[in-house]
Amino acid sequence: MPPLTADDRATLESWLDFQRATLAVKCAGLTEAQLRDEAVAPSPLTLLGLTAHLAEVERNWFRRVLTGERVPTIFGGDHDPESPDGGFDVPEEVSCTTDHALWEAEVDRARENCAAHALDDTGSFGGAEVSLRWILVHMIEEYARHNGHADLIRERIDGVTGV
Repeated sequence: MPPLTADDRATLESWLDFQRATLAVKCAGLTEAQLRDEAVAPSPLTLLGLTAHLAEVERNWFRRVLTGERVPTIFGGDHDPESPDGGFDVPEEVSCTTDHALWEAEVDRARENCAAHALDDTGSFGGAEVSLRWILVHMIEEYARHNGHADLIRERIDGVTGV
């Protein structure tokens, strides 16, 4: 539970960590096949794909945008700044263990990059400046939206609901 009274930075970072932890809980205790189980036709969305997507989103906002780092997409290739963050499609040869480790590595890197910047520090997005504060709010929203998807997928797999 994020603190009920804290400064902006602690509030934003703890809410983002809460959302990250929620995703991990949604994926916990499932088999490889269950993590690859698609939501509901026609959607190909899976818990494994959500984890991969959020790893790519972490990489995009905290590395490409905030620090200007030029890094390929999670599963290789150049990142097209005009395309969505992508990453939902997990290659068959990428295991759930590898996928989760990639996500955790991007989260760790994001935390490092955040610690090195003030909330008002900016990166470049679409030719405009964007503050770390804005990025953190966006990431909370991104995770919250996808955690709603994860909740529905998990419920469909084994009936588990809630945080």
